[in-house]
Amino acid sequence: MSTTILVHERNPAPATGGTLIADGLAMTVRHLQKLRAAPGVLILTMPITMLLFFGYVFGSALAVPGQEYRAFLVPGLLAATAANGLMTGMFQAAQDCDRGVMDRFRTLPMSRAAVPLGSTAAEVLTTAVGLVPLTLVGLAVGWRIEGGVADALGAFGLLLLFRFATSWAGYWLGLLIRDEEAAGQLGSATFVLPLLSSAYIPTDGMPGWLRTVAEWNPISALAAATRDLFGNAAPTADAAWPSAHPVAGTLAWAAVLLAVFVPLTVRRYAHDGKR
Repeated sequence: MSTTILVHERNPAPATGGTLIADGLAMTVRHLQKLRAAPGVLILTMPITMLLFFGYVFGSALAVPGQEYRAFLVPGLLAATAANGLMTGMFQAAQDCDRGVMDRFRTLPMSRAAVPLGSTAAEVLTTAVGLVPLTLVGLAVGWRIEGGVADALGAFGLLLLFRFATSWAGYWLGLLIRDEEAAGQLGSATFVLPLLSSAYIPTDGMPGWLRTVAEWNPISALAAATRDLFGNAAPTADAAWPSAHPVAGTLAWAAVLLAVFVPLTVRRYAHDGKR
């Protein structure tokens, strides 16, 4: 028996399709089971608070040409929420490393990609549920979906795809940090990323250099794509390419993030197991 366990520890199961799907599903269920102890996680209290604060406190002071500010703000908050996968993925990975959970996972005969896949897939599912109350609050404060049903579903699909992509990037960072407290401190710094985008304010009034930075921010492309698909605002024609063609830009950013961070994350997870 001890020999068998030793073989499993040193030679995890190869990442075949069936093994990866089954192991990834098991890891996804493991993460979802945590919600039994903390179901309040499904209610995205911070974005809802920001919606009410920005919408009513700053809403009267901010002017958006051609539309009411809350109609501009809600899609931007949805985009910022999707990008928050960077913070949650990082914290989850660092927490599991810090508490020794990763070391226990590596003793199991399963695909190396299953652990990060399960975590990021669970992120997408919990975000899908969490977007419901945020959307309902947005509708309650006056935001409306002006486009068709197919376009609206496409907008929510982009939000979940972006959450999936940023969760992989965050998970890789968490594997590098390996410390729960440090990840929490660094995660709070990610709050500035939506501020350097068109999520909360238009980029038209920004200084030239800052506007360029904001328009190439992936969150700006996602915010512009959701506004376009929800029928709230058309893309700005003279913006940088990702913001001027936001749906294609968001898909391109998501593809780049996944192409870079999926192999980096799997390699990092496997490398840590050889220490």
